[in-house]
Amino acid sequence: MGSLAIDGLISGLNTTDLINQLMSVEAQPQTLLKNKVSTTQTLVSAFQSLNTSVASLASYAKATALPTATNLFTATSSASTVSVTAGTSAAPGQLDLSVTSVAKTQVSVTAAMSQWPDSPATFTIVKADGTKVELTAASTSMSDIADAINSSSAGVKASRVAAGTSGTDPLYRLQLSSAATGAAGAFQVFRGTAADVTGGTATNLLTATGAATVQSASDASVTLWAGTGAEQVITSATNTFTDILPGVNVTVSKVEASPVSVTIAKDTAGVSKLAENLVANLTSVFNFIGSKSTVTQGTDASGSPTTSAGVFTGNSTVRDVNERIMSAATAPVNGKSPSEIGISITKDGGITYDSAKFTAALATDPAGTQAMLQTIADRVATAADSASNQYTGSITQVITGQQSSLKSLGDQIDSWDVRLASQRAGLERTYSALEVSLSNLQAQSSWLTSQLAGLSSSTGSTS
Repeated sequence: MGSLAIDGLISGLNTTDLINQLMSVEAQPQTLLKNKVSTTQTLVSAFQSLNTSVASLASYAKATALPTATNLFTATSSASTVSVTAGTSAAPGQLDLSVTSVAKTQVSVTAAMSQWPDSPATFTIVKADGTKVELTAASTSMSDIADAINSSSAGVKASRVAAGTSGTDPLYRLQLSSAATGAAGAFQVFRGTAADVTGGTATNLLTATGAATVQSASDASVTLWAGTGAEQVITSATNTFTDILPGVNVTVSKVEASPVSVTIAKDTAGVSKLAENLVANLTSVFNFIGSKSTVTQGTDASGSPTTSAGVFTGNSTVRDVNERIMSAATAPVNGKSPSEIGISITKDGGITYDSAKFTAALATDPAGTQAMLQTIADRVATAADSASNQYTGSITQVITGQQSSLKSLGDQIDSWDVRLASQRAGLERTYSALEVSLSNLQAQSSWLTSQLAGLSSSTGSTS
C-alpha cells in the first residue's frame, strides 16, 4: 500500500526523493540479479536457436545416410499420355510398350420408371466375383433406391436422372456406376432378393427393355515387345501398372498403338543436390555460431574504444559442438579427403561445396562417391545428434541448466521484492515519525514562546 504522507510539511525535506535514493542503493543487489536474468535469457535464446539449427542438420544428415538415400532415378516417357515414376528400388533401364486399353468403370442405366414396382423395395446387386448384396430401400421412391445403393458396400454409385413423364407421373432412370475401374468392378442389378437371384426368378434390370450399359468395366492393358513374337500383355484394374520394372510405376491415360519408350536413368543431379543440401545445412550452423561469437570493436559516446563480445564468445560447449561437426564433415574417409568430392574447408574456417567436382567424381566412381557422401552424412548425423538430442544433447543440457538458473534467479528477485518493500515501509515510517516529532517540538516551541511572552508582559505590568 502506498504512503499517504505529504513530503516535508514540517521539516521541508523531500522525503520521497530521499527514500527513493536510499532504496536505489538498497536495490543494487536485485538490479544485478535482474541484469543477470537478462544476460541469461539472451544466452538461452541463442542456445535454443542453435539447438534448432543443429537438430535440423542431424535430421537431414540421418536421411542422407540411409542406404537408399542415393538410389535416385529419373523416369521419362516418349509419350505425354504415359507417365513414369521410379522409386529407390529401381535400376537404370529402358522398355518399349504399347497401350492397348485403359481402365474403365461400368456405367449402366435402368429403364424409366416412376417408382420401384415392389413394396418393400428389395433388390440385389451381384458383383463380378458373384457376391450378392441384398438391399431394401426406405420406400419405393427412386431417390430412396439411389440412397440405399450409395450407402451400401456394393461398390456401386447411383444417381436419379429425370426421364420425362407418364401421364402426370414423373419418370426417372437410375444411372449406376462402379466405384472403381477395372473388370472386377462389373456388376448386375436384379429386382428381388438374393434367394430369388440364386433361384433364377429375379429380373435383371440392366438387360430389361429400355435399360442399357453405356460403358463396360474393363482393365487397362499394355503390350510389351509388340510384334516380336515374344509379346506379353500386362493388365491392371487401374490405369497404373505397379513395378512394371523393379521400382517403376507406369500410368496410362490413352490408348497408344505405337510403342512408347520408357527410360530409367540414374539421377546424378539429385544425388548432387543431396550433397549440396548437406553442406548448406552445415553452413547454416557454422554461420550462426560465427555470428554469435563475433567480437566487435567500437567507441562510446565520449570516443573511448569499446569491445563487445558475442553471446557465444569463449563458450566451451559451442566450441566443442563446432569442432565435432566440422571434423565429422571434413575428416578423411578411408584415407581420402572429402575435398575430392567437392566438400572442402574454406580459408575462413567455413565449408563449401563444388558441384562440378562432385559430379565429376560421381561419373568416375559412382559407388565410391556415394559411399563417401553417406559416410560423411552418417558422421555428421552422429555429431549433430550428440549435441541436439532432446534428452542427452550437450546443447540441450546447457539450456536445461540455464533455465534452472533463471528459475533460481527469479526466486531471488521475488525474495528481494519482499525485502525491499519491507525496507521502504520502514523508511516511510521513520520519516513520518520524524515529521511528527518535529511537529511536536514546533508546538512545544510555540507554547514556550507564548509563555515567555506572557511572563514578560506580567513583569512589566507589576513594575
